[in-house]
Amino acid sequence: MTDDIRALLDKQSIYEVLIAYCRGVDRCDEALVRSVYHDDSFDDHGYWRGSGADFAPFVTRRLAAANSATTHAITNVMIELDGDSAWSESQVMATLVRKDSQPLQADVMGARYLDRLSRREGVWRIDERTVVLDWHKTEIWAGDAPPVPTEGFARGRRYPEDPVYAMIDHSPALRD
Repeated sequence: MTDDIRALLDKQSIYEVLIAYCRGVDRCDEALVRSVYHDDSFDDHGYWRGSGADFAPFVTRRLAAANSATTHAITNVMIELDGDSAWSESQVMATLVRKDSQPLQADVMGARYLDRLSRREGVWRIDERTVVLDWHKTEIWAGDAPPVPTEGFARGRRYPEDPVYAMIDHSPALRD
C-alpha cells in the first residue's frame, strides 16, 4: 500500500471516529460515545473536564434529561497525520431542543472540536478533546405548521429505540 493510500485510509478512520461521537451524543448512546475515546483520554467541554470514559455517561444523561432532540453536525474537518498520531479541527453546529419548553426553545451553537488522536493496536481514538465555543444563541420557535406534512416521517429517538439501531441490528456488515 502506498503512503498516500494509507494516509487516506487513516483520515477516513479518524473522520468515522468524529461522526460516531456525533451519533453517540445525539442518540444518547453511552457505549458509542465511550468507544471514540482511549481509556486514558481527556475531554474539555468547558463546563465539564475529565476522562472520555466519565464524559460518556455524563453527557448522554444530561442531554436525555434536558433535551427532546439534539443534532451535532461537523464540517470543515482538517486532519493532520504524524505516523500513529494525529490532530484534527472540526467545526460543529449543535442544536439542542429544550424539553417541555413552550414556546419551543433551542440552543444553537457554533463551535470547534480540537482533537489529538492516536492509533493503538490498529484503532484510532481520541486522546484529548477541547471544545472551542465560537458563538451561541437561544432561538424561540413559533408553532407554525411545517411546509410539508410531517406525520408520516419516522421519528428520531434515543438509544436503543432510534430507527438506526434496527437497521444496524438487521445488517451483519454494520454489526461487525
